[in-house]
Amino acid sequence: MFLCLESGGTIRGLAAPEGIQYSRKDLDNLMVFVRQFGAPALSWVRKEGEEFKSSLPKVVPQEELRRVSEKAELKDGQTFLMVAGSEKIVFDSLSALRLHVARQEGMVPDSVLSFLWVYDFPLLEWDSAEERYVARHHPFTSPRDEDLKLLGTDPGKVRAKAYDVVLNGIEIGGGSIRIHQASVQKEVFGALNIGETEAEERFGFLLEALRFGAPPHGGIALGLDRILMLLAGESSIREVIAFPKTARAVDLMCSAPSAVSERQLRELNLSLKKV
Repeated sequence: MFLCLESGGTIRGLAAPEGIQYSRKDLDNLMVFVRQFGAPALSWVRKEGEEFKSSLPKVVPQEELRRVSEKAELKDGQTFLMVAGSEKIVFDSLSALRLHVARQEGMVPDSVLSFLWVYDFPLLEWDSAEERYVARHHPFTSPRDEDLKLLGTDPGKVRAKAYDVVLNGIEIGGGSIRIHQASVQKEVFGALNIGETEAEERFGFLLEALRFGAPPHGGIALGLDRILMLLAGESSIREVIAFPKTARAVDLMCSAPSAVSERQLRELNLSLKKV
């Protein structure tokens, strides 16, 4: 975990609800759960009176565990669950773990519809494989006006005019305000390491249209299937889709995909070759 911090990662966690006594098997099951989201492991610290139990190596002193407990404001018998890794892995796994624990412990009432708006997303994120910034949403999302000055100096801190709407912990829609000024679009392309020549070759039509003038514009796309799933009290969108597919993308209702006839291939000027 300490190596994770030295390499630019983060360690974060959440306190399990009071009164829940996790067995070793329960904690192992939670570890299996977070691994679905890329987390290498799930560590824990439990406060038991003035002593602390933990899955951390024995070289971690009790005083350090006490500091973690105080920071998490643990009550006696309460467990603090921790994940270490890159920010994306940590946030994704802890977000899913929070919802999983809440539902597992019956803390989410079935009859309540709780909405939440999420905004101020980062405009860009660092791609370590390509060693450059890439668009978090898409390269045409408008940056916050007050953050424009950071595009050339600290792109990672630029916030986007983007937003998601969440219902009972599930995203049901998202959208953004688009860039409508050619000068701002060029700055964003620059932060994405897209030079003027490449920008003109790939997006010249857009830049030309923006130079003629375009009004501020944006929108939002809603996931009707997810909304219906929640309203119907289901846990999977498969239950509200007329022709759901299996995990292998097979439609059992109409046996698709199926073999393609020679006539169909000829109509499309296609041929099949074994490899």
